Amino acid sequence: MTSEGTGVSDQEKHDAAVVLLKELKEKLLSSDISVARVAAFRLARMQDDGLAILKEALLGRHPRTTKKAAAYGMRSMNGRMRKLARAILEEGLKNRDRTTKAACEKAIFLMDGGIPEKSPSRGKRRPRDKGRIREIRRGQRRYTERERAPRG
Repeated sequence: MTSEGTGVSDQEKHDAAVVLLKELKEKLLSSDISVARVAAFRLARMQDDGLAILKEALLGRHPRTTKKAAAYGMRSMNGRMRKLARAILEEGLKNRDRTTKAACEKAIFLMDGGIPEKSPSRGKRRPRDKGRIREIRRGQRRYTERERAPRG
């Protein structure tokens, strides 16, 4: 059976969807958090199939980046899938893995409309006065040893 106008059969569509799901699952397992988050977001748009893959990634034995990306994907769900995703996140709170618990706690917090606190920067702090241009008045000028010695 072919679709009207496109000439693509249902079997070909199914095969293409399976290939896409495999690619996204591999990207979700990536150590690069940016790649994993993009894959999780795309999986969130795939409704039931995406939810199953995100659930397996969140609750399975996977690295921290994968779990955080899966939680991101869960909170990106829309419509009827949002309730199912929240139920999975609440299930993750009961998990023994602390990374899973932390990812689920943060995702639920953000789903409820919480605003995350900004962590202090790890960089070296500059003194406030450094870099400012200050006026030097005549009375506050510092003298060197030569200038203090009597001339003569």
